[in-house]
Amino acid sequence: MTNIDIVFTNAKLPDGSVRDIGVTAGRIAVIAPADTIASKAKDKVDLAGALVVPGFVEGHIHLDTSFYGDKWISHRPCTDGFDVRERVAFQHQNMAIAAPMDQRARNQLDLCIANGSTAMRSHVMVDGSVGLKSLETVMKVREEYRDLIDIQLVAFPQSGILKSRGTAELMDEAISIGADVVGGLDPASFDRDLKAHLDVVFGIAERRGVDVDIHLHDAGALGVFTIEDICARTRALGMEGRVAVSHAYGLGDIPPDAAKRAAEMLAAAGVSIMTNAPGAHNFPPVALLRSAGVTVFSGSDNIRDSWWPYGDGDMLSRAMLIGYRSGFYTDDELRIAFDVVTAAGAKALRLEGYGLQLGAKADFVTLAAEHVPEAVVAVPKSRSVYKSGVLVARDRSVVRSPEESKRFGQR
Repeated sequence: MTNIDIVFTNAKLPDGSVRDIGVTAGRIAVIAPADTIASKAKDKVDLAGALVVPGFVEGHIHLDTSFYGDKWISHRPCTDGFDVRERVAFQHQNMAIAAPMDQRARNQLDLCIANGSTAMRSHVMVDGSVGLKSLETVMKVREEYRDLIDIQLVAFPQSGILKSRGTAELMDEAISIGADVVGGLDPASFDRDLKAHLDVVFGIAERRGVDVDIHLHDAGALGVFTIEDICARTRALGMEGRVAVSHAYGLGDIPPDAAKRAAEMLAAAGVSIMTNAPGAHNFPPVALLRSAGVTVFSGSDNIRDSWWPYGDGDMLSRAMLIGYRSGFYTDDELRIAFDVVTAAGAKALRLEGYGLQLGAKADFVTLAAEHVPEAVVAVPKSRSVYKSGVLVARDRSVVRSPEESKRFGQR
């Protein structure tokens, strides 16, 4: 048998079985019947029958713009309904009086890690107004947290590409210095030029060999029209499985037969959809999309920032919200909501070594629940979070050092 660094005994897996999980060099080396391999490890942790699930995937967040942990900034409504340009203007004003970005990013990361996220995709502003400063700041914080959470960064043109001079060149440079994904924002309604906007986004993706994640708030027919173009470009460039559309509110505005056609188009192009089931908007029909084969994943999106004051950084809570708003009641439906914040997120982000399986990273969360459906509806707050087999959070507090882990009886 492979030499084992640590064994987690009495782990209840999502299928209901109780197993021992052996970890070597941060990866799952053995999954065996309970009480069969503990003697072969250097160290042992008894999970006492807690439900063990893969680490949550925070698939869409903004580390640079959250005010979580900072002073309260009251929400400012748009002049008339929801206007992306006006919200962006409010954001610039609020950022000027906020605490230092690195401090706010750490606050938000601590929140997400403590709630069980072991992987994350964060969009970071890259445009003519901020240049690469925000990205460089968040990249430094990412390095600080490399042992606690895996972070992908998206070069995000919050002020548009065409409307913000020099943004196209800055986005290309952002990839060269460490951003992982190229982003976009409402090509037709914000920049008023769908083709030119997507030419830049997909041009960088093709040239740099990176994935794409485009914010799309546009409703109804305009949103669906934009999705059609994104799907066509994805297939033309052979980028199936490497493109995501975030929000895609328009998919929730159209009749079921039109949504079904759109779902089939998305599945054929391998384009993923991110939804956080926001309260003020229609949102993509999760069950319909999944039944067509579309990968649907989720994220907190904004946490206490200029867009809304909500957000708790808990992807299990997000699964509950998605299930609630989708009318999910059966156990199978609740498992769908859970999959959206775990395996589907890992697929959309193309995470290597994800899941409770041999060879995967030992990134998992323990929950006080009998099974996954109960976890989704109960959202138990008592939980432990492990990254590469090392305790990194317990009961909503981040564990930052081996010494702290030892106080919990862990490595």
